[in-house]
Amino acid sequence: MLKFLLKGILRDKHRSLFPIIIVSIGVAISVLMYTYILGFIDDLTRTNAIYDTGHIKITTRAYEEHSDQIPNDLALTNTDSLLNSLENMYPEVEWTPRTKFAGLLDIPDEQGETKAQTSVNGIAMDLLGEESNEKQRFNLEKALQKGHLPDEPGEILIPTSIAEKLNVNIGDAATLISSSARGGMAIHNFSIAGTVKFGVNFLDRNTIIADIEDIRYALNMGTGTGEILGYFENRLYRSRKAKEIRDQFNKNYSNTDDKYSPIMLTLEDQNNLEELLRISKLELYVIIGVFLFVISLVLWNSGLISGIRRYGEIGVRIAIGESKFRVYKEMLLESVIIGLIGSVVGTVIGLSASYYLQEVGLNLTGMMEESNFLMSTVLRAKVTTEAYFIGIIPGLLATVLGKAIAGIGILKRETSQLFRELET
Repeated sequence: MLKFLLKGILRDKHRSLFPIIIVSIGVAISVLMYTYILGFIDDLTRTNAIYDTGHIKITTRAYEEHSDQIPNDLALTNTDSLLNSLENMYPEVEWTPRTKFAGLLDIPDEQGETKAQTSVNGIAMDLLGEESNEKQRFNLEKALQKGHLPDEPGEILIPTSIAEKLNVNIGDAATLISSSARGGMAIHNFSIAGTVKFGVNFLDRNTIIADIEDIRYALNMGTGTGEILGYFENRLYRSRKAKEIRDQFNKNYSNTDDKYSPIMLTLEDQNNLEELLRISKLELYVIIGVFLFVISLVLWNSGLISGIRRYGEIGVRIAIGESKFRVYKEMLLESVIIGLIGSVVGTVIGLSASYYLQEVGLNLTGMMEESNFLMSTVLRAKVTTEAYFIGIIPGLLATVLGKAIAGIGILKRETSQLFRELET
């Protein structure tokens, strides 16, 4: 019977071609959208974790409340002892201090007068520590455009865009004018070690990179730091574990009545990421649901048309003794075969496009020049094992559901009516 149905599908293009095309297109779009959303979620979490939130972040309650103002006067103090405690309590997490800052970057001329000036944001991290992984975590070697990475105190990295705008060269002096942790003016001289481009507009516009000890000295912070970030092994965010550590730490160390007490936040607690991730994951189910509904509707109408065209065939089969339920069952089996063919073809097409986006990507730099969103300007997908099967199930369900609804008309028709249609 299966061989008979397969021959009918291959020989009668009117019966199979249109449904296969529809299912293939729907499955391909579903697979592509599924991998795109996974890629978006992966890029969003990875980029935010690396450059801003960490998998876990510790700061003071007051600093967190006014974090958009970068209030280093409210930063953590005596962080060396806190870091030691964290490493002992949570050895599965790698802890690293970071400090954000803002100010003016002044470029002097040969006489020491201001030649050019621009506003900058900055990130200070442990660049010179022997055991620090910050250079690798920040992908500084890959981001480096000219010059070299800082290998001694007093050196900074600046964005390529600022270097071109201010017409500065590697080795030129640059003066940071900012506010100290004590509320006064802070002025400190640096040497430009190199220029960088991360592929993230939020960083590439005006973010400079400096060693944390230099910034502590420049801003008069002592051993303080704005934030302490924690990262799990293999750079993989573990939401449940992060929340367990957060709840345990805040219960033992955080005091709601003391604005200078430390507070721990997970990645999802920051930058509205919890809501963004929840919406993105919901979109996965919405896409599959909409696909199933729309394609079933299309195939239902296709099945009705096909059923009307095949009433003569159905009448002959009933006339020679086949039951209506047997005919109906075979039509459903036929729809399974069509759905399977369309799903496989659509999955191949969708995965091909997804692999291209994953490996090559789609550069959206021109569309995101003014974006303040912390994510890569290269659109990428993420192909997982589920992507190979995500389109097959709804593809089969859509064809079977469409044929099942359309085939009900056969069961409702009287045998005598089918014989009359045969006579005409």
